[in-house]
Amino acid sequence: MARLPEITLPSHLKDRLAQGHPWVYRTHVPAQIKLPSGTWVRVSCGGWAGYGLWEADRPIAVRVFSTRQIPDAAWLHQQVRAAWDLRAPLRAAGCTAYRWIFGEGDRLPGLTADIYGDYVVLQVYMRGADELVGWLADALRATTPLRGIVLRERAADLDEPAAERDADEPAVIRRSALVWGSDPPKPLVVREHGVQFYADLHAGQKTGLFLDHRENRRFVEQLSHGRRVLNCFAYSGAFSLYALRGGASTVISCDIGKGLAEATAANLVLNGYDPARHSFVTADCFDLLERYANAGERFDLLVLDPPSFAKRKLNRFAALRAYTGLNALAMRCLVPGGLLASASCTSQVGPEAFKAMLAAAAAAAERECQIIHEAGQPIDHPVPAGFPEGRYLKFVVGRIMPR
Repeated sequence: MARLPEITLPSHLKDRLAQGHPWVYRTHVPAQIKLPSGTWVRVSCGGWAGYGLWEADRPIAVRVFSTRQIPDAAWLHQQVRAAWDLRAPLRAAGCTAYRWIFGEGDRLPGLTADIYGDYVVLQVYMRGADELVGWLADALRATTPLRGIVLRERAADLDEPAAERDADEPAVIRRSALVWGSDPPKPLVVREHGVQFYADLHAGQKTGLFLDHRENRRFVEQLSHGRRVLNCFAYSGAFSLYALRGGASTVISCDIGKGLAEATAANLVLNGYDPARHSFVTADCFDLLERYANAGERFDLLVLDPPSFAKRKLNRFAALRAYTGLNALAMRCLVPGGLLASASCTSQVGPEAFKAMLAAAAAAAERECQIIHEAGQPIDHPVPAGFPEGRYLKFVVGRIMPR
């Protein structure tokens, strides 16, 4: 390989880079550097050096892949194998859908790979990564037998600054292309913790299923016995399925999305659950909660898993206001001692700020919130210790008491 372009960074970045942060922002790169996207570069800072991929016109100028060598196909295969081995407990538990490659968390920044049975869905979050996609597809196939690999491009991925997007937010799919093998069936059935789901690998949000809430769904199941449950922002009803299996007396799912009532009903039938214990309301969740709160409608357990309210750092304070209002409404819809399972998928609001928001929501609702459980990301969404931007998921369960 020809000598790589060299980029020298300001010395104050050394500790951050040495601690494993994989991003170099454009504001830290000399302005005279002009390279095409997809160029491998060597970046140095004091005694630290690393190898990364250059992107020409985004806030993140370089994503660092390695501090040991120039990445190549063999190196990438090693990372794919290491990620595969990390997820062995999921396979041992019979889980057939999980995130195999979680970008920066698996030393492959800007790339994700989700496995659904014998199929893999790739997503790319940077320009100039065509060579990487080829290497990655080869490495995936070499690691385990597969039937097909699909590349999905989200509308936001290549148009919106990556530094201002959440790590795992849903988005509109712009195009889907078969990279290798055969197209996945529509829909495909996958399983986690014994629950089955239909997944559409071409059109669904989050590559077909919200994989990061797997363990949180199981926790909700453990809380559900004999309870009346409301699941807001239900998508295709995953939390609802677990609540039903956990013995909830009734479950109401709510989402405004087109076709989600039908998707949830199909998942209920797939699992053999009694449809009489479940109903789906197609509505805006804010409006529904306000209507229930004012009408005195009360639940024993309420799940809130809204889409990101802060896709950009500038939206953080507006997001906190929205989260506060939403959670206050939810608290008003609970019986005394009822449980609120509240989630946030935005990296712009950290865990402590999220819990402070719950306290503010409780005050606004004239309630007290007693936190009984909190969780982050599961084993298939690992995060480097020095990369706080990768810790996007918060899941907090509180017991809501009257003042």
